[in-house]
Amino acid sequence: MSEGVAQGVRQLAGRYQIGELLGRGGMADVHLGMDSRLGRRVAVKLLKPSLANDPAFRTRFRREAHDAAKMAHPTIVRIFDAGEESVIDPSGHETLIPFIIMEYVDGRLLKDMVAEGPLAPAEATRIVAQVLTALEYSHRAGVVHRDIKPGNVMVTTSGQVKVMDFGIARAVSDAAATIAESSAIVGTAQYFSPEQARGETVDARSDLYSTGVVLFELLTGHPPFTGNNPVAVAYQHVNSEATPPSTSTAAVSPALDAVVLRSLAKDRFDRYQSAAEFRADVETAAAGFVPDRKQLASSDFTTTLFGVNPSATAGSDATFRQLAVDENDRTPRSQSRPPVAWIWGGIALMVVVIVTVIVWAFSLTPAQLSGTTAVDVPDIAGMTYEQGEALLTDLELVPNRVDQASETVDEGVIIRTDPGPGQTVPPGLEIDVVVSLGRPPVTVPNVTNRQEADAIALLEAAGLVYGTSSQTTSPNLPKGTVISSDPQADAERTSDGTLIREGETVNLVVSNGQILIPAVTGADIGEANTTLTQLQLTVRLTADFACSGNVVTYQSLIGDQPQNSEVTLQYCAGS
Repeated sequence: MSEGVAQGVRQLAGRYQIGELLGRGGMADVHLGMDSRLGRRVAVKLLKPSLANDPAFRTRFRREAHDAAKMAHPTIVRIFDAGEESVIDPSGHETLIPFIIMEYVDGRLLKDMVAEGPLAPAEATRIVAQVLTALEYSHRAGVVHRDIKPGNVMVTTSGQVKVMDFGIARAVSDAAATIAESSAIVGTAQYFSPEQARGETVDARSDLYSTGVVLFELLTGHPPFTGNNPVAVAYQHVNSEATPPSTSTAAVSPALDAVVLRSLAKDRFDRYQSAAEFRADVETAAAGFVPDRKQLASSDFTTTLFGVNPSATAGSDATFRQLAVDENDRTPRSQSRPPVAWIWGGIALMVVVIVTVIVWAFSLTPAQLSGTTAVDVPDIAGMTYEQGEALLTDLELVPNRVDQASETVDEGVIIRTDPGPGQTVPPGLEIDVVVSLGRPPVTVPNVTNRQEADAIALLEAAGLVYGTSSQTTSPNLPKGTVISSDPQADAERTSDGTLIREGETVNLVVSNGQILIPAVTGADIGEANTTLTQLQLTVRLTADFACSGNVVTYQSLIGDQPQNSEVTLQYCAGS
């Protein structure tokens, strides 16, 4: 995106105000933004206008952004909105700018953290375990990230890991022809899986390879493969073996070496097959134990079907490898000619069995399915978590609580479940129960001694809503200066003990530029003089020798008066 176009865009979709630049990448710039409709801070990602020239990209972009927006998990940066904005560039031409509205995360990019040097193994494994938690959730939702790298991972100030750009990577990568033709993929090539480098179809295991590269980099301070250009790096991903991280960082244990090297296996069937399996081994190695290497199939399973070993065909790629073996390499048959009749008879028998099973399955009634072998997921949205948990437990389902902030659902109330209500599932299945955290909690900023307009802007930047201002007197604060706020500055809870959350209303007390002068007639002249002087008033004294007692008999000003006023006091000075 040209600088002129970026500066020319101040609002998107009529509601998103664009603020300061937070970061710049090969494909997009990220700005701080404000959703004027909901009054919350957001991150605005402005993609390069060149990507929007292809109508096919715009279609893919909308579809992928829509799918990614469905995912809600504490380890995933939420996508709130996406689209394209039409603007006029400095040359007078109309330009389409694709944009993404994301959850604003207060933290640091992982790439900035690792740029300062390798992380301690305990911290590196903690971060990668949370990345794998995010991938486990997305893979279950059928979304492959395709671009796992430190630049797409943020760590909040509290240590929470947030992975961003789910689904968007596919739309972008489909718009780029080759590695060499897209400068935006130069950095990404360091995290390519071998199948991505070869231009093959990718699956969830490609994300796991990229996560292994990230883990290697966190432990050593550099990725496993580097080169002068992305093609050279991609070549190494396909043909070169990674060295153990411990050769660069002595603090890395042999167990952690084994986990990293397995995640970087060239053959996807030799890698971890799921994010959960990868995470379990990372946590085991981090605890100081050696993970068990699980076999995909029993080693004594040697039966073949039509010349193919089922234990070697756990996926379609392996099947094709088995079937593509040269005839001279196949196990010799004991018969001089193939048993054609037996093969066709077996095929016919299998067809009959399959048809029979299908007919039987479709003949089952819902009542039969809801018996001892299956249950229907109940609709527990709107219940408290305790109520929903009890109902699921009674149905022999396993509730798994997933907390999520919500603008509309009260804290502690269930938003939805996955699988959803009405779906028939087997007993013992884990059901994700998404529970509202309410709106995100915030701390009221200190706006004391600020001008009213500045204070309002500070409140809105914190996600709070300005209510009303009441004016009162002040001995020293100029007119329009904030005296206090309600809730008060730095408060995290209201007076009744409830958390202050985004969208809460804050009222201000503002100086009216006047001072309240108290009545001091009848008081001792010394005390009266001290009282008024402390209010930064100028006091003039007049002595009345006709009376005695040192008491004030006359006061020139009283009540609301301009600040720094002059007050005349007459007092009895006779003996």
